[in-house]
Amino acid sequence: MGKLFGTDGIRGKVGGEINKDMGLKLGRALVDFCRSNGIPPRILIGRDTRESGAMLIDAVTYGIMSTGGEEIVVGVIPSPGLAFLTKAGEFGLGLMITASHNDASFNGFKIFNFQGEKLGQEDEKKIEELIETPPPPTLGDIYKSGKGWVFNDEMGKYRKQLLDALPEDFNTQGLRVAIDCAQGATYKIAPVLFGRAGCNVIALNNEPDGKNINENCGSEHPEKIKGEVSRTKAALGLAFDGDGDRVIAVDEKGNLLNGDHLLYIFAKMLLEKGELINNLVVSTVMSNLGLVSALEELGISHIYTPVGDHEVFKKMKECGAVLGGEEAGHIIFSQYGSSGDGMLCGLKLLEAMKSYDKPLSELAKEVSLYPKILVNVPVKSKPEFAGVPEIDKIIKETEGHFGENGRVVVRYSGTEPLCRVMIEGREKEEAEKYAHKIAEAIKSKLS
Repeated sequence: MGKLFGTDGIRGKVGGEINKDMGLKLGRALVDFCRSNGIPPRILIGRDTRESGAMLIDAVTYGIMSTGGEEIVVGVIPSPGLAFLTKAGEFGLGLMITASHNDASFNGFKIFNFQGEKLGQEDEKKIEELIETPPPPTLGDIYKSGKGWVFNDEMGKYRKQLLDALPEDFNTQGLRVAIDCAQGATYKIAPVLFGRAGCNVIALNNEPDGKNINENCGSEHPEKIKGEVSRTKAALGLAFDGDGDRVIAVDEKGNLLNGDHLLYIFAKMLLEKGELINNLVVSTVMSNLGLVSALEELGISHIYTPVGDHEVFKKMKECGAVLGGEEAGHIIFSQYGSSGDGMLCGLKLLEAMKSYDKPLSELAKEVSLYPKILVNVPVKSKPEFAGVPEIDKIIKETEGHFGENGRVVVRYSGTEPLCRVMIEGREKEEAEKYAHKIAEAIKSKLS
């Protein structure tokens, strides 16, 4: 991680790290970055529904135009939709203004290259350097150069791309589907999309007011969609996050399914269709050992990566994999995109249910996940664990204790001042005991 970029872009508190000055400097930096790489400084900008998005668009636009760049504002759109349009429209860069699953007091920036892919660490470092070096523009600069355009409605192109990912003869026959839009970027497109796919749609939390994004709803609060599935007897529930790049699913019995469940279902479907190239699935270190074991039983190989769907996609490109994702619900089908897409994932779940002619609970029960304990510890600093003997010792002792019968992952959050302690084991109580031991050591030294 860099000074500004975390595991998924730049993110922080509005009025703190994320402010008008940051937006202005970023706008100028993006133009300079394009020019230094021989790319036309034509930048597509989108945002989620949080109220600070409009202010940040104004600031970024000022920076772009004052440096002679051209910005095109597409408005509220899911992150994967912006990535798709960036590539399809031959833009130099795409800039999504969002703080994903965080509440409205946060905001941030996700940047896509001209191929619709998230930037690698080297490019992020270059942009950080450019943000720190240029002087602020003067008021007169904006009148000397630059262009500005606004797309009124490009959502139709993105929606068509999603529906084209389904088989030609696909028909849900009015299947009842409940969707939680998290008062975020999917609030308009998701109900229409699943309606076009033939579903009887029950839409929740699709009335954003700029302040209620992710507020007791969406993928961070799946109990809402779980209750709605039970109440309406829906065949499927889908809870998106604020910018729509990930999803948590609920089967018809009210069971929550995370990204590991979904990866297994999709891997099996693609394998049996002869479409799982290289018989390989890629996921992050947060994925469950139970997933890896279930894939092995199907003869499918698996590769772990660091956290971040951009890390997953990078490894997918290197290895020629077509399916990858994160436990958190970012699922990547490389045939259709380069990052997680919650709505595409939902459509593919419908395809799997129809392909096997089985309810979702039947598809998911084939993978049994190990008990997992995750403890988040607030920290004031993020030193290397090897440099803090008390923390390093307990981590190594725990790893030795579990051996091949569990996993220990201790890492800092890339978006918040937190250290995340994750332990998987065959026995929940044992995993819980050791997770809290590590958490206490971290708390005593870093909190």
